[in-house]
Amino acid sequence: MGSIRLTTLPTDLDILRHMNNGRYLSLFDLGRWDLLIRTGLFDAMKQRGWYAVVSSETVTFRKSLELWQRFDVESRFIGHDEKALFTEHRAVVDGEVYARVLVRARMLRRSGGTVPHDELFAALGQPEGVPDVEGWIHDWASASALPPTKAPAPSVWH
Repeated sequence: MGSIRLTTLPTDLDILRHMNNGRYLSLFDLGRWDLLIRTGLFDAMKQRGWYAVVSSETVTFRKSLELWQRFDVESRFIGHDEKALFTEHRAVVDGEVYARVLVRARMLRRSGGTVPHDELFAALGQPEGVPDVEGWIHDWASASALPPTKAPAPSVWH
């Protein structure tokens, strides 16, 4: 798990003077980078020509972050399925969750293709103490997925 301390800045605000909903995802990216660096994955990725892409994410808001409010972005790896890695990020004030995002990301090669998990874990070691991904997370990933890049995905409203 990783944690970074941030402050809500004037450039983070929307017209209602609280943290803009789109800003959370950018700030949670900082937590993801912190986690990549803390775990050594960032160095392994650079050495091997790998990069991560987010394939889906869902954010849930509970309370608003106000101007100059200090908060922590807490980040943790929560598991994987056959294709992707899952992380969770939280905006936390004094131990209380204000917002949470669930992220599904894939590890790709700059030369093309996906990095299989066995290769990823051989480079880093299999993380210990990570519980099985909860069933609802698999349901969420399936329900929010778009067709693969080589399959048609017409924009048709029903």
